[in-house]
Amino acid sequence: MFPFRDHNPSARTPLVTWALIAANILIFISYYELFQNELALGAFFYNWGLVPADVSATTFITSMFLHGGIMHLAGNMLFLWVFGDNLEDQMGHVGFLLFYLCAGFAAALAQYAANPASTVPMIGASGAIAGVMGGYLLLFPRARVDVLIILVIIFRIVPVPAWIVLGAWFGIQVVQGSMSAADAGGVAYWAHAGGFAAGVVMTVPLWRRRGGPAFWRRTHGHPPHPETRYRTVRSSVPRVSRRR
Repeated sequence: MFPFRDHNPSARTPLVTWALIAANILIFISYYELFQNELALGAFFYNWGLVPADVSATTFITSMFLHGGIMHLAGNMLFLWVFGDNLEDQMGHVGFLLFYLCAGFAAALAQYAANPASTVPMIGASGAIAGVMGGYLLLFPRARVDVLIILVIIFRIVPVPAWIVLGAWFGIQVVQGSMSAADAGGVAYWAHAGGFAAGVVMTVPLWRRRGGPAFWRRTHGHPPHPETRYRTVRSSVPRVSRRR
């Protein structure tokens, strides 16, 4: 199961969100041919990813724009697409860009603190996007998020409040991080958790300017504007009854 859209429209065009998605895709394309050479790819990630045992200020930034495969990239960009536009709408273009980069930096710092001796490169935008998710949770805890649930051959779309989707995601990162080594399985759980927590903290000033608890009481945790309504369209594929 994974979220693929929300019911929270943005008032302004999310130029920075689009630009970040484009930058991640173009950078991935620029080194895609290295996937044919495992040694060259490993050296590339070691040089430009965040290696805690050989850390540099530059790789805190460059590691945010590298991905380990098409699915890694697609999953991250989907989450950025779903949640990024609403935070950019609230923070403004420049504010959101700074927020995104700071969240990614905080996520990398959390992973570094979890295992400073690790020689495994950390790559991916998920730490920064986790910050976006944390900020979204604080501002719109009851915004509806459509979750696609796949059970073998059953596909079902279920609208779920953001606090359940994002709260559960954050809980999984903390539990998985606590139960495994800091770089086990190739997943930087503490970067996810750290980025999410940083996103919540960095959004608090904006939330307070909106009224803090009064903002929640006024909106009941929903977006402060009419929600998007998606129309269900009946499939044109004819049903075929089973013969007895």
